[in-house]
Amino acid sequence: MSSGMFLIQADGQLVEMLEKPYSSEDRLQGLLAKYPNLLAGDQINSVNPRKWLLVSREASLASEDNGPSRWSVDHLFLDQDAVPTLVEVKKSNNTDIRRKVVGQMLDYAANAVLYWPVEEIKSMFEATCKGQNIDPDKRLEEFLDSPDETERFWQRAKENLLIGKIRLLFVSDDIPTELRRIVEFLNSQMNRAEVLAVEIKQYTGQDQRSLVPRVIGQTSIKDPQSGRKWDEDSFFRELEFRKGSMDADTAKKILEWTKDKLPRLRWGNGNFDGAVFPTLDYNGIDYYPIGIWSYGGLEIQFKMLQSRPPFDTESKRQEILNRLNQIPGFNIPADAIIRFPKVELSVLKNEESLMQFLEVLDWVVQEIKKS
Repeated sequence: MSSGMFLIQADGQLVEMLEKPYSSEDRLQGLLAKYPNLLAGDQINSVNPRKWLLVSREASLASEDNGPSRWSVDHLFLDQDAVPTLVEVKKSNNTDIRRKVVGQMLDYAANAVLYWPVEEIKSMFEATCKGQNIDPDKRLEEFLDSPDETERFWQRAKENLLIGKIRLLFVSDDIPTELRRIVEFLNSQMNRAEVLAVEIKQYTGQDQRSLVPRVIGQTSIKDPQSGRKWDEDSFFRELEFRKGSMDADTAKKILEWTKDKLPRLRWGNGNFDGAVFPTLDYNGIDYYPIGIWSYGGLEIQFKMLQSRPPFDTESKRQEILNRLNQIPGFNIPADAIIRFPKVELSVLKNEESLMQFLEVLDWVVQEIKKS
């Protein structure tokens, strides 16, 4: 008999909780749908823990354009970066978990990136919310903690599917050695897709129950604590691959301008998305008012500026926002001055718009030095 785990109650009593199998796969699936945090997003990425938005249980998937449903994925989630996450649940006593489930999941993945239009994913999410009497727009706003990011979120989901940036999770009460080896191999070999297993053990004792998740299969190549270290070459290769030469040229022009004004470039660490933050070190404070992302996003760092003079005053951040919103294509909401709003790099493809943007950055730098 397993020694299980021990729980100390408020009155000091020690309760021995023994491992207990789930009554059915459906039971474990239901727990994941109700409590997505069981997927241990903090173990998948300890630096930037993953959050989960349930799109659908039993998400139907076709094998051809406009074809009928051929498969049904146990769960489809999206994380906060709109990475589609396919989950397949098997109990450890199901012999399919050793090899057959791998081929099944790879079938799902190969067809999802081709035949799962983001409009269908959005419709599945809306249907799930409707079944729970939840407003889908409010649910997504709460998940992203930003009402101005919802449209961009679905666009990113579409982009992620197009480039094969997805996550595959095998979930069970016990991950067998054979599956672990396969998962580790796939995760080390795949470039854009992430393949992991999540073991969720159940312990019971004295009418209490505990669920303990553990992520299995991470490799040194995709170490979530270090991430991928980006540099100029890798960043621009990725940006041009995903968004084209026009966005890449715009980003290069911005970085060329920052050489004198925001001279230190901070390159991000991310397994999938690259970022660069032009930085000014002044009077012992680092200022990085913008970030440029490899998916074509231009991020305004209001939340960072909020703690640095002179932009620790609301009126100064409001002035940045007002100046930016005079540029065609910028429409940043007023409440974004405490967040990290994004616009598309493509809005600066016009030379005049780009010059207006750089003038705003120049004003920001002058205000920093005046303070």
